[in-house]
Amino acid sequence: MTSEWNAFVNEQFTLTRNQNGKGLLSGLTFGVKDVFALEGYTSGAGNPDWLRTHEPSSTTAPAIRSLLHAGAVLKGTTHTDELMYSLNGQNVHYGTPVNPRAADRIPGGSSSGSAVAVAAGLRDFAIGTDTGGSVRIPSSYCGIYGMRPTHDAVSMKGVIPLAAGFDTVGWMANTAELLHDVGQVLLAADPLQTAPDSDDFAKVYLPREAWDITEEGTRTLLLGAAHELLSRLTGYPSAGEWISIAPEGLGTWMTAFRSVQGIQIWEQHREWIEQVQPVFAPDIADRFAWASMLKREEQSEAFTKMNTVRDSLRTLLGTDSLMILPTATGPAPSLHIQGEDSERRRSQTMQLSSIAGLAGLPQITIPTGTIDGAPVGLSIIAGAHQDLRLLQWVRESAIITS
Repeated sequence: MTSEWNAFVNEQFTLTRNQNGKGLLSGLTFGVKDVFALEGYTSGAGNPDWLRTHEPSSTTAPAIRSLLHAGAVLKGTTHTDELMYSLNGQNVHYGTPVNPRAADRIPGGSSSGSAVAVAAGLRDFAIGTDTGGSVRIPSSYCGIYGMRPTHDAVSMKGVIPLAAGFDTVGWMANTAELLHDVGQVLLAADPLQTAPDSDDFAKVYLPREAWDITEEGTRTLLLGAAHELLSRLTGYPSAGEWISIAPEGLGTWMTAFRSVQGIQIWEQHREWIEQVQPVFAPDIADRFAWASMLKREEQSEAFTKMNTVRDSLRTLLGTDSLMILPTATGPAPSLHIQGEDSERRRSQTMQLSSIAGLAGLPQITIPTGTIDGAPVGLSIIAGAHQDLRLLQWVRESAIITS
């Protein structure tokens, strides 16, 4: 029974295209977050009022079409947090998908159902969206591979937006090889991708600020894994190079990210919210209320910080460097987390996830052991449009260390 995991909105919805058995993804099934345009289907974005006030799509989103043409079969739409505005995976209307690797903990969100579908082995891979960590965090919490691509590398056409300046189409799988193959399909239309057979990455950085805010047990485990990984690869110092990327503190980066994101969110969804007056969970409602008070003209420092971070990190990593850091500050919190504790954890997590978010860079989270029985993930960030090379590096690293 797959219903025990509560991963799906509509488990029976199916789309197919190329079934000649010759596509890269032939014979594979996938689930898709309930925010993508699918011909004949109404996406609900995790909220009954959104579902009620929207019509079935007449087309399928290009990202999904590319997977179908590669031979994969779409089987089921997956749960999301309301309008993708959370990292917990909890939904007051439809319930919380069950984390297959730690049932007493949240699955992470907002691509919660997609992560659970993969971790539970219900689908070969799954598609989500990642704005502030919504693929990376549930992938880490559920112990699977997850990819957030370079911003704009994969078409967002036909996807319900949250904050267009940060929104990306992401994907999840149980193996580095399949994560790589799905990426080959989704990234094929990006003309800026560097060929994966280019020279290997020359440098690996470890950002002090990211490691310093991580819980002690998680930091020890992941740092040991990072050193072990580098020691088995040729051409890298066994410990990587420690650097400072945010002397002012990652909290400043997170604040800038949330402010710019909030402005974009309210500009995108203000009209619908004011007209429909949807029913949101208290925490989601509070976030939208906060976003509604932000004024673009009063947030010039946030936009300046975003541009500064983007320029500095893209220059630092270029085409030949990687950055290794924890995906989240620790394993998934308890299912019962709420209120101030939930917001505090969200802010801590976003200090890490805002690094790639602000800079629009590709990031892969790798399942890397457990803390108190719950999964944690190690992340690798590469330069802009180095997605295919990053996917290949992670795939080859998995082979070497297996």
